[in-house]
Amino acid sequence: MPLKNVRVIDMGQYIAGPGAAMVLAELGAQVIKIEPLAGDQARHIGRYGESMIRAYSRGKQSIALDLKSEAGRDIAWRLIGGCDIVIQNLRPGAVEALGLGPAEVRARFPKVIYLSISGFGDQGPSSARPGYDIAAQAESGLMSVTGEPDRLPQKVGVPIIDAAAAHLGAQAVLAALYGRAQTGVGETLRTSLLEVALHLQATTWCDYLGGAPEPTRIGDGQPNNAPAAEVVPTRDGHIVLSAYADEHWARFCRVVGRASLASDPRFCTNALRVQHRGELRVVLRECLSSYTSEECVALLSRNQIVVGFVRSYAQVLQSADVQASGLLVDAPGADGRRYPSLALPYRLGDAPRANPPAAPACGADTDRLLAELGLSADEIAGLRRAGAVA
Repeated sequence: MPLKNVRVIDMGQYIAGPGAAMVLAELGAQVIKIEPLAGDQARHIGRYGESMIRAYSRGKQSIALDLKSEAGRDIAWRLIGGCDIVIQNLRPGAVEALGLGPAEVRARFPKVIYLSISGFGDQGPSSARPGYDIAAQAESGLMSVTGEPDRLPQKVGVPIIDAAAAHLGAQAVLAALYGRAQTGVGETLRTSLLEVALHLQATTWCDYLGGAPEPTRIGDGQPNNAPAAEVVPTRDGHIVLSAYADEHWARFCRVVGRASLASDPRFCTNALRVQHRGELRVVLRECLSSYTSEECVALLSRNQIVVGFVRSYAQVLQSADVQASGLLVDAPGADGRRYPSLALPYRLGDAPRANPPAAPACGADTDRLLAELGLSADEIAGLRRAGAVA
């Protein structure tokens, strides 16, 4: 694996920080998750939180430390001294209050690469605010363009900003690792959920910054193209369709047996199709509502027209493409069970997809990691009695 012999300290909570460390684990790094004595906060918010742990802490070792105690911090420092990378997304100021912030760590260990993920960045007036995925969706403009025009703004259905921050954070770490290989010096890396949320909307933002009207919610479809991202009902569900280039639109009309629509004065150019979007949607329903979703996909795809079957999660599992991808894996657990999960969404050459073991219980590796630091069984027992470790 490309990150063999790279060691990572994960002091994150929930998704963004642990997710970035998880990417590195799947690329071969050894990841030590430092948790509070009670564990990552995700362990205490019910079933969905437990799923966060399963999704973003596979392949890690867990040590539970009281970082507010001198003994706990001393152990953390010893672990950091042997690592290459530190990742954290705790509330603003938390790691600095513990004396484990990037300035302190890199002053002692200049080769360490230190990634911090915050809610709103460290430069502006909101630097001290806690930030979750939903706040970044709201304050980046994403919610203002998501949903139907006559209803409330909507969030994306999953914590997409947290997940994207994890991957972009890992990308920054990999760049810093490459830089360190040339200079011998680590780096302090910072990103925020707000910045990631803006970056995910780069095309729309560049359009607006270039003089386009401020974007608004339009539900399905795209504001400047038609048919583009149109949700069309079928006999048994829905598809999403894009055929806004004039050549593709003419081809669509021929394929569905309505060639005359290509020269219809309401639809003969993209601009006119945008202007007459309501009438266009009626026509699309007339053309496709008698087909099943699978039939629509088969018919349009073989004619090089972009189409997608709007699938439920259960239907996604039945998708032959998803099954063939190898993305769905069963992570082996220490208890002998196997836990369904998702692998990295890319492959490295012909190597099989990495499949790290299931996420550890909080503190599952505490004794072993302390022993590796040279502590005796009596010393470990003393730390446990003192409440420094769990």
